[in-house]
Amino acid sequence: MNQERLMKVLLGPLVSEKSTRAAEAGNQIVFKVLPSATKDEIKQAVEKLFEVNVKSVNVVNTSGKEKRTKFGIGRRNHAKKAYVRLQEGQDINLFGKE
Repeated sequence: MNQERLMKVLLGPLVSEKSTRAAEAGNQIVFKVLPSATKDEIKQAVEKLFEVNVKSVNVVNTSGKEKRTKFGIGRRNHAKKAYVRLQEGQDINLFGKE
């Protein structure tokens, strides 16, 4: 894989109630990723950036919602999320807490 492409695959962590529960219960971290990213690219990017071992990657494509504005009906952007399950004993410290 191209090293430059791997650095651009992960757009950032996704913080929500569901992702927090997944992190506590199943040793999973949720990332927002490029729409064109593959599972293999996501796995390699996480392993390279955070120096951890990835057990599995699940990907979810979400459709953008239609929203009404004063200018008519618009649509939010589509997004892609990756649920990354880490190997036992591995951890990613995203927010600097102990």
